[in-house]
Amino acid sequence: MSNPRRARGELIRALVVDDEADIRELLDMTLARMGLAADCAATVAEAKRLLAEGSYQVCLTDMRLPDGDGLELVRYVGEQCPELPVAVITAHGSMENAVAALKAGAFDYLSKPVSLEQLRALIRSALDLPNGAAPTVAGEMHQLLGVSPAVAQVRGLIERVARSQAPVYISGESGSGKELAARLIHERSSRADQPFVPVNCGAIPENLVESEFFGYRKGAFTGAEADRSGFFQAADSGTLFLDEVADLPLIMQVKLLRAIQEKRVRKVGATTEEAVDVRIICATHQNLKVLVEQGRFRQDLFYRLNVIEIRMPPLRECREDIPLMTDHILGRLARAVGLKPPTVTAAARRALESYPFPGNVRELENTLERAMALLVDDRIDAADLGLVTEPTRVAEPPQPGQASLQDYLDGVEKQAILDVLEKTRFNRTAAARLLGVTFRSLRYRMQRLGLND
Repeated sequence: MSNPRRARGELIRALVVDDEADIRELLDMTLARMGLAADCAATVAEAKRLLAEGSYQVCLTDMRLPDGDGLELVRYVGEQCPELPVAVITAHGSMENAVAALKAGAFDYLSKPVSLEQLRALIRSALDLPNGAAPTVAGEMHQLLGVSPAVAQVRGLIERVARSQAPVYISGESGSGKELAARLIHERSSRADQPFVPVNCGAIPENLVESEFFGYRKGAFTGAEADRSGFFQAADSGTLFLDEVADLPLIMQVKLLRAIQEKRVRKVGATTEEAVDVRIICATHQNLKVLVEQGRFRQDLFYRLNVIEIRMPPLRECREDIPLMTDHILGRLARAVGLKPPTVTAAARRALESYPFPGNVRELENTLERAMALLVDDRIDAADLGLVTEPTRVAEPPQPGQASLQDYLDGVEKQAILDVLEKTRFNRTAAARLLGVTFRSLRYRMQRLGLND
């Protein structure tokens, strides 16, 4: 810590709550070396008394105490001192307690025996938490627009979870803004000036997943000509965003769970592990609970990732936000090319607000970008949007004998793909899964059949 003293010259104070004298002494000495002054308590009652008498910037509490437990203290602090970050010390391997503490509002957790390296990283993160609502420079680049109740609820959740280190699971349909929510959480957290590393789990070949996540040593496999770091090392001290986490192979899910629990990773080909300080945010358009029931996603990993869930609403649930989003998107697109934003006619606005937007905000952006690219004057009318309220369907395929065999098969295949796309609201990843083909194969088939327009 470069400046352990507060602006007016007094030491930063910490509250340590543990019934074991040697643990209290260890934590007290460690905090003192970091320039913090610690008050120690052995019971919940004593901790509450100290909280009432003094002001603290961070609190460390054991889970098991003589007159209660750490969860009781976490809830008390949340009610009486909501700005005070509390970290819970749990028994080794007790992930249930750690998850329960995070759900109760704890900032983070430490496992016994306490790693002093992890303790120092936790203290630094807690003291770096923003103490107001002032946005960072980076935060001004990303905004969650909307005045609808659904968007307002998400915005409030983001502000609250940003003050925690708890894993966040963002659910929602494709194009609903899951990565935007993850970036906003990062930008409003104590990790805002550290890396934000987004990873599309579905785009990594299965045989490369482990080396991409954890890195590898030189000579670990053919082609490994030098040491290389993985996503976890790249996101050290920052945030790792795992998009489409449901697409991870089961064997990788086991290794990801261990990395999250132990806060350590081992490069492929290495004999030792290295500590990493990473906050995990994950997202998927799929229903993880259903995948757990089907045996396609590990229950223990789901339990570990789903500490806090944020559901991104589809655009059809917040239609009142479409005019605001439309003006914002057009303004951004116009600035990018040095033009004045075009006027959107009343008919065009009605068309936008009545359209179901199965592709959500991403589809709205694509629609407006296409309309601007084809703009003749400075007005966008309903016809310029190219919105089709009914799903596109091809003509009935020719019957056998009325066309060549290839034309007949192409017609059947084209209709089958369109039917599944309609069923999945034009989510290609989900459509590929229902059709029993890979995403790449579906994309090739759609291109060959002229379905990418």
